[in-house]
Amino acid sequence: MSVLKLKPVSVSNVNETIKTETVDLGNGSDVVFIQRFAPSDQSWNWFNYLDKHIPWTRPNIRVFGKSFLQPRDTCYVATPGLTELSYSGYQPHAYSWDDYPPLQQILDAVHKALPGSSFNSLLLNRYRGGNDYVGWHADDEKLYGPTPEIASLSFGCERDFVLKKKPCKKSTDGSDEPARKRIKKSSHADQHTFRLKHGSLLVMRGFTQRDWIHSVPKRAKAEATRINLTFRRVL
Repeated sequence: MSVLKLKPVSVSNVNETIKTETVDLGNGSDVVFIQRFAPSDQSWNWFNYLDKHIPWTRPNIRVFGKSFLQPRDTCYVATPGLTELSYSGYQPHAYSWDDYPPLQQILDAVHKALPGSSFNSLLLNRYRGGNDYVGWHADDEKLYGPTPEIASLSFGCERDFVLKKKPCKKSTDGSDEPARKRIKKSSHADQHTFRLKHGSLLVMRGFTQRDWIHSVPKRAKAEATRINLTFRRVL
């Protein structure tokens, strides 16, 4: 098999001029959006490597007691010794960063753009067309802690990323006040849509996983492939 030759990249050149946008979701949740995290040519370089060399799989998962084929390809990378990831009845094999060295290069660039971050695991997803998607969910597994920071890096085809408030949630003071009442008291919108372009980075922080759910819905016109990397920290 031929090996894709990667051009040497200086991490400082990847994100030295990035502009960030912060969206306050209220109640201690926010999203940081960097539309141009990496230059287009470098993003395509990474895309081509990931598309050809990552051991993609499309597993069977269980949702509401029913088994079906996950509507996207996936792969999991993690630092050795961490708690094993499991979702929807599926436990992926954890590859190491050394297995695919460009992932360490990408991780270094993400850490440089997000001072104070310390990610040690990575869930990769590949959407092979508009019928591939991820349904409404929150990344609120206990292994990530109560306020996980999740950085989502996109390559290839543009797709919509939609956030909406959970129908019910606890308030920050521990009371069980219905979310609907709190929404009326807040000026924040209950849904946000981000257009994730090639080379963009979106970061969910604070209580976003506790109070919000997100999805990448089907899109009939999205005919090309999208690869998404979600960096997380397992505690």
